[in-house]
Amino acid sequence: MPRHFLLLIAAATAAVAEHHTLASTPKTVHWGYYDAKQAPALHVRSGDTVEIRTAMIDSPEMLERSGVPASQIDAPSREIHREIKDRGPGPHVLTGPIFVEGAEPGDTLEVRIESIRLGLPYAVNMFLPGLGVLPEEFPYEHRKIIPLDEKRMVARFAPGIEIPLRPFFGSMGVAPPESLGRISSAPPWVHAGNLDNKELVAGTTLHIPVHARGALFSVGDAHAGQGNGEVSLTALETVLTGVFRFTVRKQQRLRWPRAETPTHFMTMGFDENLDVAIQTTLREMIDLLAERYKLSREDAYLLVSDAADFSITQLVDGKRGVHAMIPKTIFMSR
Repeated sequence: MPRHFLLLIAAATAAVAEHHTLASTPKTVHWGYYDAKQAPALHVRSGDTVEIRTAMIDSPEMLERSGVPASQIDAPSREIHREIKDRGPGPHVLTGPIFVEGAEPGDTLEVRIESIRLGLPYAVNMFLPGLGVLPEEFPYEHRKIIPLDEKRMVARFAPGIEIPLRPFFGSMGVAPPESLGRISSAPPWVHAGNLDNKELVAGTTLHIPVHARGALFSVGDAHAGQGNGEVSLTALETVLTGVFRFTVRKQQRLRWPRAETPTHFMTMGFDENLDVAIQTTLREMIDLLAERYKLSREDAYLLVSDAADFSITQLVDGKRGVHAMIPKTIFMSR
């Protein structure tokens, strides 16, 4: 066989995407922060897929006191809560980071969520003193264990009340700029992180600006479902297993995370001030439409007013989140 054919076969073989598995263990999680200096838990190439099982945010002891049978406590969560001492400043147990070869500051990391499945037959919902939207009215701690029916895909909140399940990962993010050091996992920002965006279910794609070599993607805060706002502080907190496909986009330059569902384009904004978060989301949607459909900024502004929907993503993570969605069906050619 001629040598050039052998080289082409070798190149094609090298380009085949690989599938990886990353379990949550004391060696593969970090607790409460994103940090560009965090050692990677896994190295992958652009185009690879990774199956990741997250860890429960609530401690095994707290779950047992709330009535969860010991047999239903995730064994890895016991190890993580027992062994991880370096915690904070945020509350989330994050799996990763994942180093994506070729990702450099200024690039975009495309994260396609291929699939999500439940990992436990229950979720926990809680509020804590001083947190949530109404801290003065609920100045104490309260937890509720909510059974999950995977066959019917509903949460049995109370007799006569069932919540349809739409599982998603509340926190998906990359490392922030190295100069910032360790930042809390609680507020979302340009690195994405704790978006708590209930639209990011299986089949959607998240686009995150890269700030550190390798991107260093981490995931956690598994939700079986959530309402926009997440007003009490938490949602249906549980354990999920997701399959993610990572692709480095060299030509895409973003300032803020964006997303795409099968039916909509989405932009996002985050700030302590809700008005600023709204304005950021609006500017990002104007930019998206101008870039993708070559509209003038004036026409893009009008189109957003005519066809896009704005929602409060969450109100409880330090920085309030807003997302805007515009349907793909209005565009005759995509």
